[in-house]
Amino acid sequence: MILGRAFDRLIAFTSPAAAYRRALRFSREGDHARAFDNFVRAARAGLAEAEYRVARCYLEGQAVPRSRTHGLHWLSHAATHGSVTAQLLLAVLHLNGQALELDDSSDDLLPDSLFGDSRLIPSGPPDFQAAARWAHKAVATGSSEGEAILAYIQMNAPPPLRDLDSAHRFYARSAAGGCAQGHLGYALSLAARPPHPDTQGLVVEHLRQAADAGLATALYLLGSLTEQGTGVPQDAQAAIELYRRAAEQGHGGAQRRLGRALLEGRGIAQSRAEGESWLRQAALGGDAEAAAALGELHARAGEQHPNYIEAAQWFRRAAEAGHAGAARALGSLHLTGAGVPQDEAEAVRWFRSAAEAGDAAARVELGNLTLQGLAPSAAGAPLGKWFADSASSKDLVSIYNLGVALATGTGVRRDERQAAALMRHAAKDIDEARYRLGRMLSEGRGVTANESEARAWLAQAAEAGLHDAQVSLGEMLINGRGGPVDAAGARRLFEQAAEAGHSGAMFALGALHTGSYALSADLDTALSWFRAAAERGHGHAQLMVGRYYVRGVGVPRDREQALYWLELADSRGVAGARAELAALEGRSAQAG
Repeated sequence: MILGRAFDRLIAFTSPAAAYRRALRFSREGDHARAFDNFVRAARAGLAEAEYRVARCYLEGQAVPRSRTHGLHWLSHAATHGSVTAQLLLAVLHLNGQALELDDSSDDLLPDSLFGDSRLIPSGPPDFQAAARWAHKAVATGSSEGEAILAYIQMNAPPPLRDLDSAHRFYARSAAGGCAQGHLGYALSLAARPPHPDTQGLVVEHLRQAADAGLATALYLLGSLTEQGTGVPQDAQAAIELYRRAAEQGHGGAQRRLGRALLEGRGIAQSRAEGESWLRQAALGGDAEAAAALGELHARAGEQHPNYIEAAQWFRRAAEAGHAGAARALGSLHLTGAGVPQDEAEAVRWFRSAAEAGDAAARVELGNLTLQGLAPSAAGAPLGKWFADSASSKDLVSIYNLGVALATGTGVRRDERQAAALMRHAAKDIDEARYRLGRMLSEGRGVTANESEARAWLAQAAEAGLHDAQVSLGEMLINGRGGPVDAAGARRLFEQAAEAGHSGAMFALGALHTGSYALSADLDTALSWFRAAAERGHGHAQLMVGRYYVRGVGVPRDREQALYWLELADSRGVAGARAELAALEGRSAQAG
């Protein structure tokens, strides 16, 4: 009798089922090492539930070093031996590249991340076929969770596995079975189908069921509907509470919405600190919209001074994730050197990235830089289409840009007649368009030459402070083109532009003081203006300075200085510079 009881205890101690029960007790008590030993003992005997638990220990790194290889090995054994939980988990792993970060306190085997967030960390492409194989096995046992996974696969897999109608039916069955993920999937499937009078109500009903079960994506979507008043009464405070519940589970979109609401005081007491904290969590979790919002927050002048260094960091994070608006903002920072090194090439790179992603404002910026010669026109870049699309918005700046593109042949076939028509339209409000139209009328490009009208348009642009217009109008005044000669008026215009550093205006002032026009000669003043223009790279001014040194006009003759300035002029292709150099060399040879 005593021997029989001892034998019964020994059998109980060594049986797989008993080992499994002891392992569960040790696990509940927090003794994970002894739990693992007993799970392994039961697993080696082929007990599917124990094999699944050993797999989880390896996947979670509980009592043993984390090992995906060992975890998948034991998980496959458990699934093959009929463990539905193992089959479900294997399906999810295959959908996410066999990488999964599990919460060891949870037995939830169908993560909400299938529908948008966040415990899943993909390490490779999804294997829809393998996932479907394990999901079908779970469905064969009547698993509602398996039906939800299979529906997800059929909705998102490429053909021939994709079957939206079958996915809809499986989601409906899963929801009918009380699966929270089934309710969420069915709501999403309903929303994607053609509108029906009952659809909106059903979407809300199933979202609410999933939200009541605590699914973060459902909470977020229901919050969005509640905020907008779509299918439910509009209630900003209720929406914020739904966002908060989802945000606390790590849902990036909910964190962003909650953060914005706190910053704006919308449906909740305003708090910049808490709002920025939620946006930061969302951005660090990979939400590009949140990162862009943080960039805007730090770049904006408000109660605090802008922090462009911080703004640039968040704009870059968002831009690298594909956010077009952030890429444009980062381009602007690089263009001006605010918070980042000033770098036109880097600015162009980010403007181009945003433009190619469809950002209309970036296309305008890139077009402007291209027209200014700061951005090379990349082969295949549809600049012409971007210019035309922008102009179709009736925005006068965009119309002006298209006119410049047509006039210069930048990104489009050159068409000066159409360019002139666009310039005339843009000249209603754009000073640069008035200047360009004046030049086209003066030179007869794209329109019949009309110097009096050209003079009128240039006068408007010059009055607005455009230095190129001041110089062009000054030239017309001094030469009496389009109206009477006005040397004094020309001189005033040239001086205004010269004060701003315009080398052409400096050269013109030098020419005025040579006595060739209506002003008396003042060769010292003429030379000082020619030198100022020459030092700014004006080729014809360099030629004049060189001639002064050759001839000793206003300065002593100086062969070295003459050579220096004439060679600079010649390097810029100025007519007459090479002849002057040859004559100078000839004179030097004769003197030698």
